[in-house]
Amino acid sequence: MGRYLIAIFLSIIVTSFDFPEYNSEVGKVNWVTMQEAIDLSKKNPKKIVVDMYTDWCGWCKKLDRDVYGHPIISAYLNEKFYAVKFNTEKMTSPVTFKGQVFNYIPPPKGGRRGIHELAYYLMNEKASYPTTVFIDENLNPIQPIPGYQKAPYFDTIIKFLGENKYKEMSWPDFQNSYKSPVGS
Repeated sequence: MGRYLIAIFLSIIVTSFDFPEYNSEVGKVNWVTMQEAIDLSKKNPKKIVVDMYTDWCGWCKKLDRDVYGHPIISAYLNEKFYAVKFNTEKMTSPVTFKGQVFNYIPPPKGGRRGIHELAYYLMNEKASYPTTVFIDENLNPIQPIPGYQKAPYFDTIIKFLGENKYKEMSWPDFQNSYKSPVGS
């Protein structure tokens, strides 16, 4: 009984401290809808990062956990980008992007999955999950990045784009000059 009470007492003491690595806000991206990101970017221009995903995609879940959940990556995304989670098969609301209305395309008769027109457009008409799409401050798509990317590589991508290095140097030159603080 004494050990049980000591264990409870110690757990209360330990959980009462606010350790940064266990803080519920660390490692959380401030996700907004696509329409919110577009509207926010018009008022306060920032780049937009869009996580194109589906519910059934295992690599999408791994990307959420290992990459978007990384404290360094999430903090940088929150600072430099409006971040959007876009479920390409479940997002059914129309989205107005650069003056054009994009709608949900339901699955064909007998089919199981539809897709949102905007997702298909931003992924260069190649539905692949996960795909991360980057959009500049003027709402011009920069580049879709298909597939799962490990955290250090993803960190390198967001720094290349977030710091506008893509406007002044090549991707290989940036890769060679940047050392990601994100572990593997």
